[in-house]
Amino acid sequence: MNYIGKISLVEENINSVIKGKQHVVKKVLGAAIAGGHILMEDIPGVGKTTLATAFAKAISLDYKRVQFTPDVLPSDILGFSMYNNATKEFEYRPGAVFCNLFLADEINRTSPKTQSALLEVMEEGHATVDGVTRNLPDPFIVIATENPYGSSGTQMLPESQLDRFMVCLSMGYPEHSDAVRILKGNAEHPLTKVQPVMNGEELGELRKLSNDMYVRDEIYDYIVTIVEHTRTNGMFSMGASPRGTIACLRMAKAMAILENRDYVTAKDVQEVVLDTLGHRVKLGQKARAQGLTVAGALERTVQSIPSPRTS
Repeated sequence: MNYIGKISLVEENINSVIKGKQHVVKKVLGAAIAGGHILMEDIPGVGKTTLATAFAKAISLDYKRVQFTPDVLPSDILGFSMYNNATKEFEYRPGAVFCNLFLADEINRTSPKTQSALLEVMEEGHATVDGVTRNLPDPFIVIATENPYGSSGTQMLPESQLDRFMVCLSMGYPEHSDAVRILKGNAEHPLTKVQPVMNGEELGELRKLSNDMYVRDEIYDYIVTIVEHTRTNGMFSMGASPRGTIACLRMAKAMAILENRDYVTAKDVQEVVLDTLGHRVKLGQKARAQGLTVAGALERTVQSIPSPRTS
């Protein structure tokens, strides 16, 4: 499998729609290869939903989208049983989550009860309704978007929900030149440019390649040390979980794949620390007193730890 050629085609297709956000596209693709779920946190209108849709089209994934509002119910997500008068039996009607790529749009605008409907499917890959457990399609990826906390009608996601996202990414405003390109291409629907260039089976091969990648003991130790420092260096009131350690490793492996390497370097780890740990930690008083953000505190944490040399 010429996976580098396939990856380049996927990135090219998505970048034809999402202007100037190559680094975000790379991280989304990396999370998909790593087998994780993606949280996109940003203000409305910067292209979060468009990116998710373009990604689904480029990899030929069965795609469903739910606009989360306060009246969305768990049954809308997981499905429900309905009585059939003809057969005199209850029949299960699958919910929106039964697909390869589930887009939970503005996930922090719905009720905690509905948000919790995603906990099982994101962690275990199956859904339980009326005591019956049903497996989800493989691959299964959740891309959730959320507006910044404090926006009208939003509420914070609980830590248990945040911890199930492998990465948390932000699009940000486009640069001036990219905004001009977006404006010029607004005459036609941009998603019509996206062509399917990969399929779920090929994504599965990439996942296996990433999972089987050899990692030196020094890299394992480096990742664990970084995570342990988030718990002990006083910068954070809540450090990263063991799930964050695993997410950091899996994303570092995926970044190595995207760079056409069969080994992980310290730079791969450093590139994904904020994406995999930023939503899992909370700033402590020490960091706040120094005027640091989560990104700044994590950067300072990484800088305080010697990097293993690449052999």
